[in-house]
Amino acid sequence: MAYKAAEGKGYADVAAHFRTLIKSGELAPGDSLPSVTDIRDQFGVASKTVSRALGVLKSEGLVASRGALGTVVEKSPIVITGADRLNRMEKNGLRYAPGETSSGHRVMTRSVHDLDVCTALDLEPGDEAVIRIRVFRQDGKPTSVGVSVYPPHTVAAVPELADDVRMVKQFDKLYTERTGHQVLKGQRIAYSRQASQDELNALEVDAPQYSAVAVLVSTVTFHDDEQALGYWEDVYAPGARVPISE
Repeated sequence: MAYKAAEGKGYADVAAHFRTLIKSGELAPGDSLPSVTDIRDQFGVASKTVSRALGVLKSEGLVASRGALGTVVEKSPIVITGADRLNRMEKNGLRYAPGETSSGHRVMTRSVHDLDVCTALDLEPGDEAVIRIRVFRQDGKPTSVGVSVYPPHTVAAVPELADDVRMVKQFDKLYTERTGHQVLKGQRIAYSRQASQDELNALEVDAPQYSAVAVLVSTVTFHDDEQALGYWEDVYAPGARVPISE
């Protein structure tokens, strides 16, 4: 596989190049990186610079040395957000990274009472919205629960959101095609909170009932130039490694 060199000549640029390939799924767990010599020639840098870049990736748990195999991508190195998954699909069409699957897909229309969701989508408590839930897995192990909430005006433009089936195309692309309005992502927010029992069950966390288990949560709101269109929340399994955007 040919890799296009990233711009820049420093060790950080080399590390960023391969980090991006791993995050996008273009380099899968178990894949070997090019040799130090090949990377050195590709970027026009010294061997010491390449070694330093590989050291950064190793410290992040993304790659490891494997003797005769050289430097290889570690198994299940990171868990990405739903918004990053959209970016990956936009870039290379990969819905799932190697070894990644999803299960427990549910689609429902429910009254929304969560004040954060109501505020994000400009809904009154009790207003109905379509909620889609799925559990993402890496090599069969749950890594995160993804929840997406769509207000009625979004569902009117993309009625497939209310169907209890997996979407075959990104909701933002369908919305833009049908309305002519560009869909924008808002600021992603991450915070920790206590997991609900339903979330612990979905993540297959074996903890005493009603015990306090902290989880990392990230949220993002999608909108066009007139209104909010969707609210996404990802709840990560304890111990998950989640990349933070710069």
